[in-house]
Amino acid sequence: MRELDDLLDALRDQGTGPGALDGVVVLDITRVVAGPFCSMVLADLGATVVKIEHPDDPDYTREFPPHLDVPDGEDPVSGFFAQYNRNKLGLTLNLGHEEGRRVLKSLAARADVLVENFRAGTMDKLGIGWDVLREVNPRLVYTALSGYGQTGPYRRRPAYDNSAQATGGLWSMNGEQGRPPVRVGTIIGDLSASLYGVIGTLAALRHAEASGRGQLVDISQQDSVLSLTENAVVSYTVDGKVPEPMGNQHPFVRPYELFPCRDGYVFFGGYTDKFWRISCELFGTPEVVENESIDTMAKRFVPEVYESIVRPIVNSWFEHRTKAELEELADDLVPLSAVKDIAEAVADPQIAAREMVVDVDYPGHGPLRMFGNPVRLSATPARPVARAPRLSEHTTEILSRIAGLDQETIDKLRADGTIR
Repeated sequence: MRELDDLLDALRDQGTGPGALDGVVVLDITRVVAGPFCSMVLADLGATVVKIEHPDDPDYTREFPPHLDVPDGEDPVSGFFAQYNRNKLGLTLNLGHEEGRRVLKSLAARADVLVENFRAGTMDKLGIGWDVLREVNPRLVYTALSGYGQTGPYRRRPAYDNSAQATGGLWSMNGEQGRPPVRVGTIIGDLSASLYGVIGTLAALRHAEASGRGQLVDISQQDSVLSLTENAVVSYTVDGKVPEPMGNQHPFVRPYELFPCRDGYVFFGGYTDKFWRISCELFGTPEVVENESIDTMAKRFVPEVYESIVRPIVNSWFEHRTKAELEELADDLVPLSAVKDIAEAVADPQIAAREMVVDVDYPGHGPLRMFGNPVRLSATPARPVARAPRLSEHTTEILSRIAGLDQETIDKLRADGTIR
């Protein structure tokens, strides 16, 4: 669909070359994060993504803070929305209108992927679900992200990220020992579902390209969170153990946790015999290696031994040194990392070397700094460089170039509220 590629290329830096997914057209009927993040990754990798919003009820993250300073008279720009919707084209379409659904079908007929994150069954009620659209386009990959998936007794329940953290088991494991559990400090249910959505979409695309047959990619936030619980499931199914919050400690690896230092905290993971020996020498206590109470990894794992002997030794290594001094001392020798806040992470030289903070230009504001794309491809690198669309910014171009509508029809759709 070269017409859309040309339109999006006008927004991108032409010096970056084609992306791995050039030529792939994605219809993005999602909002907030679980969905927009999925399609953002596809867009960064070169896909042409059309973000479809209701003309009167657009993605409400357009109102989320922080807001950019823009010239008077300009619509406000949300940094939150900008980050998750970069590299996309903007179309408004009221899918509650018969004409809106007809337009969507005409777009789906020429698209490769559709991503939606409504509650299960919503698109079916509108008459534009998977069973309908696969008749329109047998090659279409239909990616549906939802709280509980398209099947099962919970499928119609409303859900947020916290719903997935709660029902996927992760919330129960997180927090300080002996205290109420604490949610993970980011929207891990939304983010993990989006990333599994990318994986599923790419797998389905490969199959569609080989066979000519699309398929439904069904992603559940609850499923996604459960898969992130490390060894918790097998600990229960094998030994009957139900994991509980352990704070910063690991259930069976020690030392492998947070330790205080002079100006903050560091993670130290010198639990193997090799790293323990190096650490003892590095921090000026070589005699500790010969201490028969803690001279093997197994002995240091014993909770009582760890608390009474190992932890005090490690604390003595760190308490008078700064994070920077400890990182410099540990260097490439032992696993030690400063616990950095976001300001420190953004300024981190490794983050800079990997170009994981990128500048996206916003006219009237200048560059907006946001996280980059962690997928590194040597021949077709990701391109997280084009700004998010203004509401309905490309509606006329998309409907004329792709749906084949004339100006009179477009004007009529605008007049009756189907588009904006």
